[in-house]
Amino acid sequence: MFRSLIIIPLVILSMCAPQGEPSASAKSLVAPSAPADTLPRSAVVPSAPLRPVIDYDTTKWLEMIALDSTIVADVRYATTNNFVGEAMYECGRCFFRPQVARALLAAHRELQAKGMGLKFFDCYRPRPVQWKLWNKVPDPRFVADPRKGSVHNKGGAADLTIVYADGRELDMGVPFDFFGPEGYHDYTGFPDSVLQNRRLLRETMARHGLAHIRTEWWHYNYRPKSYALSDWEWPCKN
Repeated sequence: MFRSLIIIPLVILSMCAPQGEPSASAKSLVAPSAPADTLPRSAVVPSAPLRPVIDYDTTKWLEMIALDSTIVADVRYATTNNFVGEAMYECGRCFFRPQVARALLAAHRELQAKGMGLKFFDCYRPRPVQWKLWNKVPDPRFVADPRKGSVHNKGGAADLTIVYADGRELDMGVPFDFFGPEGYHDYTGFPDSVLQNRRLLRETMARHGLAHIRTEWWHYNYRPKSYALSDWEWPCKN
């Protein structure tokens, strides 16, 4: 009863005010809006970070940058900056089998604690791309015969290095895809700093189930599990 008696006069006052202009009584009930730049920090709602589009079967594949955006992917076979001088992929994305991806993520997190991280040069490589490479360089010393395939074609091999937080690569003596004795793990003609960098990569990978091969300082194979060869090719985003 008493509440209705209070409300009715306010309604009448608002009806009597000129159109488009609230009455003085109505104005007193509305808190003035503050400029956006004077709002308390807690009142500003940040925009949500963009989530990567999942356009693949996550039971079979995981994309590294979707797991951690701080991972660097410099997929060389999507560019001409590789030993065949020609782009082999339509677009550069870095996928692995889920168990392999999680092991590599754990290695990346371990390095992050030291102010570093992983940078990938090549990841899963579809077998049709292996055929393209083989047709360019039909030499098993440099390219695995696609009829047999490589661990890359199974989603279980990574070509990678270590970078500092600012993106600088650790000095590994010679670059990725350098085919010569200087690229071998048992080559000792580099300064101690280079040998220590290679050792850091090798030991970090080993702790997470990834083994090196003798002739390529950048190449690591996942050992706990083997996978079937795959022809799957990832979609390219516009």
